[in-house]
Amino acid sequence: MPLSFSFPGLGRDLGVAWKALRSALEAVYLRRLHGKLEGLPRPRHVAIMLDGNRRWARGAGHTDVREGYRVGGAKVTDFLHWCADAEISHVTLWMLSDDNLHRPAAELGPLLDIIEETVRRVCATDAPWEIEIIGALDLLPGDTARVLKEAAATTTGRGGLKVDVAVGYGGRREIVDAVRAAFDKHIRAGGDPRDLAADFDLEHITDNLYSPAGHDTDFVIRTSGEQRLSGFLLWQSAYAEVHFVDVLWPAFRQIDLLRALRSYAARERRYGR
Repeated sequence: MPLSFSFPGLGRDLGVAWKALRSALEAVYLRRLHGKLEGLPRPRHVAIMLDGNRRWARGAGHTDVREGYRVGGAKVTDFLHWCADAEISHVTLWMLSDDNLHRPAAELGPLLDIIEETVRRVCATDAPWEIEIIGALDLLPGDTARVLKEAAATTTGRGGLKVDVAVGYGGRREIVDAVRAAFDKHIRAGGDPRDLAADFDLEHITDNLYSPAGHDTDFVIRTSGEQRLSGFLLWQSAYAEVHFVDVLWPAFRQIDLLRALRSYAARERRYGR
């Protein structure tokens, strides 16, 4: 009879040991990446499309895709810390497009709840982050818009990392709203709209975008392997560098951000010249 041996707990111990080793190796690699980025150009304003939450949930075996949004929402705070550590001064997070507002209520409602929870958590941190909600907030349910605005208001004047959270956002809609806002201001000041139409220029749109600090976006990142902008920051990203990464948002790591920044540093920005 062949001998058989049983080592209770060995598989678990090996798993713990492997996780510890992998964590140590990742820490070494992170230090190397940080070191290689020293003195290299880096973007001031990073905009990121948090894509792939539902695919991550399905791939992880969850029958409820909302788990992907919950894990993705929890990742936001870590990401902002990573950006602050990388000396980025402005971040725009695209959490929900205006197209997403047409999803069935049974799907949209829980998603809005997770966004509210995420924004409240980010605003409640001790980190010096100043949060602003951007997008067509009038299209959101009244309670959601109020919760988001009230949470962001608690961060006013903090300084530090500027964070725009795009909810109900669409790039085309933003440009249309900017044109309307420019004419509204002109008319309220007693001006003739025909005069503004005759003199209308780029600055009239730039000065009326949702985020007054978001005129120029240096670097756009999209997770999940999709390679399109889908209308994200159309005006602001005219000369932005774009980076597509295959990683789904809930699985995004600090290593992935630093690799993206390494890619940015290696590029020569031409601004159309």
